[in-house]
Amino acid sequence: MESMNMRMVKAVMIIVVLGVLSELGSCKVVQFIFGDSLSDVGNNRKLQKSLATANLPWYGIDFGNGMPNGRFCNGRTVADIIGDHIGLPRPPAFLDPALNEEMILENGVNFASGGGGILNETGSYFIQKFCLYKQIELFKGTQELIRRKIGAAKAATFFEESNYVVALGSNDFINNYLQPVMGDSWKYTDSTFIDYLMETLESQLKLLHSLGARKLVVFGLGPMGCIPLQRVLSTSGGCQVRTNNLALSFNKASGKLVSDLSKSLPNATYQFGDAYDVVADVIANPNKYGFNNSDSPCCSFGSIRPALTCVPLSTLCADRSSYVFWDEYHPSDRANEMIAKEIIRKLGYLYTNSTSVGSPSPSPVEAPAKPTPEAPATAPRKAPAPKATNTVPAKAPTKATPEAPAEAPSSDD
Repeated sequence: MESMNMRMVKAVMIIVVLGVLSELGSCKVVQFIFGDSLSDVGNNRKLQKSLATANLPWYGIDFGNGMPNGRFCNGRTVADIIGDHIGLPRPPAFLDPALNEEMILENGVNFASGGGGILNETGSYFIQKFCLYKQIELFKGTQELIRRKIGAAKAATFFEESNYVVALGSNDFINNYLQPVMGDSWKYTDSTFIDYLMETLESQLKLLHSLGARKLVVFGLGPMGCIPLQRVLSTSGGCQVRTNNLALSFNKASGKLVSDLSKSLPNATYQFGDAYDVVADVIANPNKYGFNNSDSPCCSFGSIRPALTCVPLSTLCADRSSYVFWDEYHPSDRANEMIAKEIIRKLGYLYTNSTSVGSPSPSPVEAPAKPTPEAPATAPRKAPAPKATNTVPAKAPTKATPEAPAEAPSSDD
């Protein structure tokens, strides 16, 4: 029969073990997302001067309560779907007024911004957006908040165990290099522009590594010459071959860059997520995948093309699940699901956390008869938009909650 002292020792050991397990269990894996409108979940809707927003119906019609939520889609983003699959929470937008340290530790942060690019100058005619360098600057401020909250050592572990997504590049072509009014269009050739992008992206990925990013995936580009916005530039209505070739060149170069960095950076697991081939096949053979339209947007403004965004008077297709493209630029929820599944398959993603966010309601078969209200019954609290300035603050915001982000540099406003 055990002595009382032995039983007490065992009890203390159990308590210690449970305490350690509890502490380990509190280190939840989250993700930090850097991207453009394909990943934006609400940052641009808080940038009051931005011309790249998804604030009007019918955006978000198949997500949550069906009201606009900042996503440039009728439903989920690719990052939403991949995160759901592997059990990661959906990170809120950096400019979400409710964002605080607890929410960051529990869900991560999404810094993606519609119109943003790898290059500072990309999308300048959208007035306000966050380029990748700006998004990284905001991430540095977020890190400072977490260090103050839990200490430097725990914060370092938290950020090193998190997942990172970098998904930009299409705007650098469509809203920069391929626009005659932009300086880069005459300053570079196709090959030297790709080199310029890779030099910049390499510096940015190395900077993220220096900030603790160890598990990171870079998304490749799809056949962007086949988006409706590009098709209308062709007299035949076909895909723009040069634009698609630029996407393929970008994917080849960035795929090699990511592979090289994964080998050379300490403790780095960097991967490249490429879904170009499957998307190209979906566009070429939509019926094979259950779509019946792959060349025009589900949400369109009659015969006026291109109309870049959906508006309350836009006409919706009868079956949103049968269209590859939601608007002139962005895929539909169902197309995003196919893209996400291809990336998941290629990268062999496994389930990470014990809980997951459920998918939004399935898309209705028929479009609503008339427009939904333009705003919810209770308007969300507005966050102040960054003001134009020529400087970037050297230190993180001092407030406990990052409602007012570091001011954006003039090149990014």
